[in-house]
Amino acid sequence: MHASVLRLSLLSTAILLSFTTIPAFATNGLAPIGLGTEHRSLGGAGTGYAANTSSIASNPAATSFVADGYDVGLEVFQPKRSATFNGKAFGMPADVTYDGNGKQNFFIPEISYKRSLKQFDFGVAVYGNGGMNTSYEKNPNFGIGKAGVDYQQLFVAPTLSYKLNEHHAIGVSANLVYHKFKAEGLHNFDNAQFSANPGHVTNNGYDSSTGIGASIGWQGKIAPSLSLGVAYRSKVSMGKLDQYSGLFANAGEFDVPAALSVGFAWQAAPNTLVVGDVQRVNYTDLAAIGNSSHKPVQFGGKDGPGFGWKDVTTVKLGLKQQVTPQMAMMIGYNKGTNPVKSSETTLNVLAPGVVEQHLTLGAEWQLTPKSSLIASFTHAFENETKGDTTVPPPGPVPLDAYNLKMKQNAIGISYSHQF
Repeated sequence: MHASVLRLSLLSTAILLSFTTIPAFATNGLAPIGLGTEHRSLGGAGTGYAANTSSIASNPAATSFVADGYDVGLEVFQPKRSATFNGKAFGMPADVTYDGNGKQNFFIPEISYKRSLKQFDFGVAVYGNGGMNTSYEKNPNFGIGKAGVDYQQLFVAPTLSYKLNEHHAIGVSANLVYHKFKAEGLHNFDNAQFSANPGHVTNNGYDSSTGIGASIGWQGKIAPSLSLGVAYRSKVSMGKLDQYSGLFANAGEFDVPAALSVGFAWQAAPNTLVVGDVQRVNYTDLAAIGNSSHKPVQFGGKDGPGFGWKDVTTVKLGLKQQVTPQMAMMIGYNKGTNPVKSSETTLNVLAPGVVEQHLTLGAEWQLTPKSSLIASFTHAFENETKGDTTVPPPGPVPLDAYNLKMKQNAIGISYSHQF
């Protein structure tokens, strides 16, 4: 057992190093629609469904119900994002569209592991829990040269769960979080008029920090064919990003939001499983993300401006059909609220997380009695947030001059093995 844990630790470290060079992206605000290839195939639902060891990331209590083993996966993610400057609202002859796809493909690995102990069950999940990337070769009036941001967030979650009885379990994860960020091309904000700390706004390369939080969860079977689950992830107070202390509120503060999820898994027929989740992510509790970009204080100042995001509530539904003893097909739907207000589009040119609806497909092939291969496809339908071009009372220019568009595709594959 100790050798297995050591091997897992070494592999987790390797993945951690890979994340330091591989950008991540997201679909429900800053968060992925789901964690684990099978759960993404089912619209992201996973709070009430213990599928395999990747379920640990959605609900730590699932550790007690999945078989001992491990899962290793990779997702290839391709977002398409753009911003259109409403030049006509400023008296210009035409609008101008900026392409934010300087980088188009993102590779996101994940790994999870579970081992039963005498009284408890131990697991660990390593995964990207969020990110954002934009890269505008043509600067959208923010400064000099190409503009954009790159934000990457990694969770390492060692987990313990305990079975209260045959059908109910509770679990807790320690969330060890690493993130890094860089911005470029924001020179128009890098001065004493706009920033409390000029020189710490743009083109300073990557800065990184760490933090520790926790997740707790319950999962239980309340009827022969129905299981429920609840999971809560605490806010994670991260170390400050000093190189961007003139951009993010409170001198570089950029924390990870709390989230609450509830879900179910219903075995509607011997070969038919229906799953669903509702999740709430509290972006408004974080100054850097939730504060309005129009606050009349400098960027980087105490409780300073942010991206003006709303909290995101997401409904996730999925269906898994066993079509043969060796093959199952999956389909899912995911609908999240758009965090970007029409009055906050200018700064969100850097973070246009405006997609709302997702369709997911997947398949699982049983390779041996103890191993399987799972594949997923996700399409996020194009959505647009149009900037509020009405002139506010102080005048004389519109409040927000950009329309933001995004759509996404992702393909994932994972290998699942039971001991």
